[in-house]
Amino acid sequence: MHHGRRTVIGLAALFTAVAAVETVAHLTGADGPALLVISVAALAATAGLHTWWTRRHGHAPPTSDTGARPLPEGEQAGPSDRSAQAADTEAGETTETTLWRMRTTVQDQPGSLAALCTALAGQRVDILSLQTHPLATGTVDEFLLRAPGTLEGSEITRAVAGAGGADTWIERADAHDLVDAPTRVLGLATRTALDAAELPLALRQLLGRCTIQSRPAVPVGGGRGPEGVPVEGVLEDTVMRLRAPEGGVITVERPYLPFTPTEFARARALVELDARLGPRVPRGQDVLTLPEGNDITVRRADTGDLEAARAMHDRCSPRTLGMRYHGPVGDADRYLNHLLSPRFGRTLAVQTASGRIVGLGHLLWDGDETEVALLVEDAWQRRGIGAELLERLVGLAVEAGCESVYAVTQSSNTGMVAAMRGLELPLDYQIEEGTLVITARLAPQGARGATRAEAP
Repeated sequence: MHHGRRTVIGLAALFTAVAAVETVAHLTGADGPALLVISVAALAATAGLHTWWTRRHGHAPPTSDTGARPLPEGEQAGPSDRSAQAADTEAGETTETTLWRMRTTVQDQPGSLAALCTALAGQRVDILSLQTHPLATGTVDEFLLRAPGTLEGSEITRAVAGAGGADTWIERADAHDLVDAPTRVLGLATRTALDAAELPLALRQLLGRCTIQSRPAVPVGGGRGPEGVPVEGVLEDTVMRLRAPEGGVITVERPYLPFTPTEFARARALVELDARLGPRVPRGQDVLTLPEGNDITVRRADTGDLEAARAMHDRCSPRTLGMRYHGPVGDADRYLNHLLSPRFGRTLAVQTASGRIVGLGHLLWDGDETEVALLVEDAWQRRGIGAELLERLVGLAVEAGCESVYAVTQSSNTGMVAAMRGLELPLDYQIEEGTLVITARLAPQGARGATRAEAP
């Protein structure tokens, strides 16, 4: 209000100056340059008056009631008390909180959601976002919550159950969950549009922790393919099956939480987008210089590199192919089309200045796990190519949110064992059916646990 009065005074002074100039011009008959001089003088005088008034009254406290009330007699806050109050306020603002994702089913009737929100408010839980998934017999409400750090998930679910929530599920959330659903879906669609290998990862981020398996229409080793699914897909409680773009089947399973029709529609839309765009990979590449001085190029590869990859197979020794594919050397070419497809993972190729492929590195989605595999042509081994490929593949796995990667090899494959050790990550070793499985842990296991609420 005080600032507003100063503004009004300034405007009044300006209008007064204009009126004064008008009067002088009328009485003297001045015009042109004379009128301009009179105007400048009047405005200067007005500005001086306004400056004097502002300096005299600008810092004076307002005399009207501000709504504030003094403390009772004897309880006026001194400097030390005010410091303590500021510290208390700051401590209150920095109280530790926890983010939770929660899903519960309520009856589709007026007041159900209001009762739920009231119960959460009673626990000092803040609702950051809410999504509703209509069902035939009710509504599934999905919340992003911010709760006091001392409040356990079980306490939240008990309050929700008391307010009529059923089949409640809750898990810890993180800052990534603060993005609203439409923005998150658009971001996942963009990632899928740029890179076909992103589809399984996009589905996993869209639907939460789940197992995703892509099965080709014709298995690599021959035999009968998966049972076909209609174009619109199939939703069966905790399992959804979608027709893969190349004709196979994508199976998504989440045993701990049924899928809603809304989630099914979103997943189907992502798969349809992927199918319409066709196979695609980013075309970036890096040129590296090996210790002996040769330049090599590392880039993404796809089925367009099939012939060049087969030519590399022809130049590899039977021992090198046997260590890579763990089977008859004659079967090696049959796997290439599957390995190079961006539908099942990501492949990096190393090529020489002449364009010849001399190394391949694969990052393969295997349900909940991720496999890494390397093949380097004999004449180019022991030059650091395998270690370079492996380090880049692990970087891709970290970007994809994988918690670990594993390599299947033989104990005699000293090059692969040395490359895994060179990652300087925690390693687990296990012998399975005569082969060595080395697992590198990229993130702590169970960083985000989920629990299904029990009825109180």
